[in-house]
Amino acid sequence: MFEMKWKQQLDGMQAYKPGKPIEEVQREFGLQEVVKLASNENPFGCSPKVTAYLHNSAVNHALYPDGYAQNLRTTVANHVGVKETQLLFGNGSDDIIAILTRALLYPGVNTVMADPSFSQYAHNAEIEGAEVRKISCIDGAHDLDAMAAAIDENTSIVWVCSPNNPTGVVIADTDLRAFLAKVPSDVLVVLDEAYIEYVTHSGHKETLPLINEYPNVLLMRTFSKAYGLASFRVGYAIGQPEVIAKLDPVRAPFNNTILSQAVAAIAISDQDYIKNCCKANEIGKKQYVDFCEKHNLKYYPSDTNFILFDTKANSDVVFQELMKRGFIIRSGNALGAPGFIRVTIGTEAQNAALLQHLEAVLKEQGVFA
Repeated sequence: MFEMKWKQQLDGMQAYKPGKPIEEVQREFGLQEVVKLASNENPFGCSPKVTAYLHNSAVNHALYPDGYAQNLRTTVANHVGVKETQLLFGNGSDDIIAILTRALLYPGVNTVMADPSFSQYAHNAEIEGAEVRKISCIDGAHDLDAMAAAIDENTSIVWVCSPNNPTGVVIADTDLRAFLAKVPSDVLVVLDEAYIEYVTHSGHKETLPLINEYPNVLLMRTFSKAYGLASFRVGYAIGQPEVIAKLDPVRAPFNNTILSQAVAAIAISDQDYIKNCCKANEIGKKQYVDFCEKHNLKYYPSDTNFILFDTKANSDVVFQELMKRGFIIRSGNALGAPGFIRVTIGTEAQNAALLQHLEAVLKEQGVFA
């Protein structure tokens, strides 16, 4: 019955597995309250201006959205400081990744990426039948020299995730520029900046000028993290107009809803809110760093709203035990970092409560005396 002409590369492939939903954990363990610190959402939610709009909006849901996202396009172009023709909007960054792989990857070409990094680069490349070249990270950072060495005449896309998910490590400007100088001009370099708003590293500089210096660079950003709009699914790419023009026909029509376009435009205009969230994130991050240093646990220096650190235990067991206690995190086993856990930085109270439970779990596991 199912003997259809499937793509061979779909054999054994599995769909993306996100963090467990709160409702499922409540049912499974009979819990009243569950805190989800697994998917790097903003614990403070979205701008109050977005909330006010949603309470008062009278959108006609029978109409198709603007397929060109004109109002959002103008707002983002003005905020970022680029031409409107330099933007491509997607149903989250995942959609942009799918558009890129559909446009540029096929059997016979290859794509280069760090490992561990965001799983959807490899997943989409495999669906298109391209060869995937994963280059191991060094201490959570991209090995840019090895990545450059892996590029050959058949390389089509290089993925650079900065700050990197799941390690949180950002690439310094000097290192990034040295790398870009080695990449052939016919290879697209996708610089995934999903967590760009959280970066505080002194070596990081504004990446926008890179598009003009290296026309083969495409920046990718999202409204799902700092902007607190993950449920609305809005991501975007910034590149040279010629690159965007090639990608745009691959985009599905009406890939951003009327509501998602409206709330994203409101959210990006409230930069005071973003600044406050980032300040709170720094305070929260310090709670985890202090915990790791107190207990001598290895952690990666994070420029994001999450932290990846070693538990010196089976991370699946730690994940399960914390879930029983009402906290959802990500096990490093699922992220290519066994023994580690990745925790989204929550509110100060959420962080304190989680770390208290984690201490108890690690005592049970014999990690702490």
